[in-house]
Amino acid sequence: MPSRRSGTPAFVLLLLVISLSFCTSSSELDSRWAAKKLEMRDKVREMFYHAYENYMTYAFPHDELKPLTKSYTDSLSELGNLKLEHLPTDYSGSALTLIESLSSLVIMGNNTEFERAVGWLSKNLSFDVDARVNLFECNIRVLGGLVSAHILASDSKNRLIQGSYDNELLGLAEDLGRRFLPAFDTPTGLPYAWVNLKYGVMEGETTETSTSGCGSLILEMGALSRLTGDPRYEFAALRALRKLWSMRSSLNLFGTTLDVMTGEWIEHSSGIGAGVDSFYEYLVKAHILFGKDDYWRMFQSAYLAVQKYFRHGSWYHEADMRSGRATYWQLTSLQAFWPGLQAKVSDCNIINQVLVGDVRAANSSHREFFSVWEKYGVLPERYLLDYQTVHPTEKYYPLRPELAESTFYLYHATKDPFYIEVGEAIVNSLNFYTKVEGGFASIRDVTTMQREDHQHSFFLAETCKYLYLLFDDSFLAGRNYVFTTEGHPLPVLSDWHDRLPEAYIPSNWTYVKSRMPTERASAMSLQVCPATSLNLGEGQQPIESVCHVVDARGDHRCLRDEECGVDATSCRSRSCSIAGYCGLWLLV
Repeated sequence: MPSRRSGTPAFVLLLLVISLSFCTSSSELDSRWAAKKLEMRDKVREMFYHAYENYMTYAFPHDELKPLTKSYTDSLSELGNLKLEHLPTDYSGSALTLIESLSSLVIMGNNTEFERAVGWLSKNLSFDVDARVNLFECNIRVLGGLVSAHILASDSKNRLIQGSYDNELLGLAEDLGRRFLPAFDTPTGLPYAWVNLKYGVMEGETTETSTSGCGSLILEMGALSRLTGDPRYEFAALRALRKLWSMRSSLNLFGTTLDVMTGEWIEHSSGIGAGVDSFYEYLVKAHILFGKDDYWRMFQSAYLAVQKYFRHGSWYHEADMRSGRATYWQLTSLQAFWPGLQAKVSDCNIINQVLVGDVRAANSSHREFFSVWEKYGVLPERYLLDYQTVHPTEKYYPLRPELAESTFYLYHATKDPFYIEVGEAIVNSLNFYTKVEGGFASIRDVTTMQREDHQHSFFLAETCKYLYLLFDDSFLAGRNYVFTTEGHPLPVLSDWHDRLPEAYIPSNWTYVKSRMPTERASAMSLQVCPATSLNLGEGQQPIESVCHVVDARGDHRCLRDEECGVDATSCRSRSCSIAGYCGLWLLV
């Protein structure tokens, strides 16, 4: 029998073998995922160029491609289903898809094509046309695309343009911004939804607009003011946003449509989807881009109201802004941006912070959206939650990017390879159902997969971009960008901030994380991530979501309501019962 000191115990050897095997398997697994990401990146690049090259062949310089007939549509002033009025005989389109593709070309490393496109736009694009355009869509697509591309073109570090660039894109953006200003000339400061680029607001123009239409202008117009030194653009957008905020209900909820002349709500029911979605998105992004704490305070109040009144399990329904009572139990494809907002990451080596940080809630909702995608192969425009079926008249899928966007943000917040698998499934579905010889076609009916002859510009601006960044985020390395609702990157610059929030100053990040509040507070109110905030002592409760405020005592005993916190899931305030325990005793 060997001496105990003469050899290593068998169980230690076994643990060593298991440990080595685990390390090898883990390394091999990482290698396989890396290979998968490269493979999928190349597939997305092929998708983008298939769409882009067909546009350039069959539709340029018009606005968008009709891939089935290999023709074009001038849709800049058709956005919102209204057509171009008084079409000039020499009008050849605004090259909308080209403008929307500029930052995607840079992200995919095609500096040569980017330079060529900038040169063409600088010489040929003009907004001096008798065209009635949708202010919101023209702002996020054209103004945002031009401002973003100007910043990329003028960045000396990138050296994207080898020849001379004399701020031509900024000049075009400023010209367009000036043509927007007449829309804001209302008693309320809320802008008209439609404006004529040549003549301003026309007589008899509709006074109805959406919450998104007047509350989602601050990023593009604010950036334009910072770049030009002309404060009129940011002032107009901010005045409209503040007026809209003053119209919220006592529950901190908003309606969907309103009258810009009277400031009265027209549609009181709303959710987080069409007509409202980007309003919430721009509150938090404006805080990051411009450093105003007002934006964060507005977002915090609005976000908690959404979680309290719209959320039902993993889904979000619509509700009446006055009472909070549910109105429509339906999912819309535009809602799929919400998980990305909850888990949005400022994706760079400098900051690397989850902005909202409600990753658990985001993951839960994302999986429900993806389950509907898997059910049909794509995401229908509207899905009836109470009947678990597609809406009878809104069965279409126009190549929307929102699910891909949320998948990108959730992967970078969690590094969970599940999201790589989701991205792969999205890519495969798009190639299988929507790719045609002339580009990528929208789906008219998700139950039959009948195609529609339209390739929207946002397919190149957003869908392909977010899928590409999911698999290859090298463009973001060492940079800090905020992506607009149309996917155009704007840099976070300290000289754009009135006061850079402490939570976004790298040197202060450790201080913010370690700071203990004098009063019990949520991660959101402290502007830090729930995973890294409030390093609680032994026996204390963990912070489970951005709105979660722990009870004063670990055993949940209490003498008064002030000793109770906020529920992590519903974001509702807990109260003290007669028996002396904190809980959700009050029905809302």
